Amino acid sequence: MTHSTTTARRRTIWRKVLPTIAAAGIGAAGLVGCSGDGGTGGHDAKAEKAGNAQAADKNALSRDTGAAKGGGAALKLKTTSGEFGTKAAAAADFPTWGTRWVVHQSADTGSPSVGMINKEVAGHDRITADYQVNTGKKACEGSTCSTYMAHITGPVTGFLSVLAVDIPEDSLPGVPVQNGGPQPPKPPQPGGSRAEALQRASTWLTANGGGRVPYSQAKIWKDGYRQDCSGYVSMALGLPTPGTNTVGLTGSGITKPVAVNDLKPGDLLIDAAGDNNTRHVVMFEKWNNDAHTSYTSYEQRGDFGTDHATRTYGLAPGSEYKPYRPLKFTD
Repeated sequence: MTHSTTTARRRTIWRKVLPTIAAAGIGAAGLVGCSGDGGTGGHDAKAEKAGNAQAADKNALSRDTGAAKGGGAALKLKTTSGEFGTKAAAAADFPTWGTRWVVHQSADTGSPSVGMINKEVAGHDRITADYQVNTGKKACEGSTCSTYMAHITGPVTGFLSVLAVDIPEDSLPGVPVQNGGPQPPKPPQPGGSRAEALQRASTWLTANGGGRVPYSQAKIWKDGYRQDCSGYVSMALGLPTPGTNTVGLTGSGITKPVAVNDLKPGDLLIDAAGDNNTRHVVMFEKWNNDAHTSYTSYEQRGDFGTDHATRTYGLAPGSEYKPYRPLKFTD
């Protein structure tokens, strides 16, 4: 299979000023489906239907009112080599394109305003930035999106959404990224504990710009793992990319069978029967009650994506879902 995770760079374009908007992720109802063997379609007809779920992560932009078109001036960067690779020797100079953008006290659009910039005001047609912060919260203006805010030193000192800058990328080229403000989740690291596996599983709930990773039997996510159920579990367990398939997860070199009532955090419930349209795997997190009538699990399900929800797979007599314990757990 050929997969691509490259995000095309945006070209600088003339942009109309729109009301303040933000990125939003909308979940839809779907059925479980999984393959991990190169299939491209199908869903698990045996799995329960999921209820509708909606999630909207709206991050207000630092925009006030007015209208302007993007400037076409070329970037003038003074750069040098150093700790950050190519970085600003003093401060990088960038054209601004909007009007009445709020400059904030910190790299958070909810922090107090320390001033405004307005391209139509003398001296405000360009900004100088000495570093930038990846807030991990994507905001969009039209078709342009960014997670970055820049620390600017002129014409006002403070933090400004990079969306206010007329550049072809979602971050400022040649300007070092520093810590500060909310940070995106760190990429999952290999580990042998149950807590580490569950932490890795949780990263896909917000890895897609604050939303869930979409389901696909054919695509590869940015971390190198296939975007179906077995690719997801392979990621959580730190198995080699792009991940084994559902049947492979039952192999004696990866897991061993256990009793349902012995399930512990990080264990798996696997339906390895049938084909890529019917197989599925979920990662057990915890029992929801002492009677063990339901549990909470992590899964990557068809027509939906990453989910963290109550499930009963494998609890009914004769169920094709069987419990397994990853051998790599050290606790």
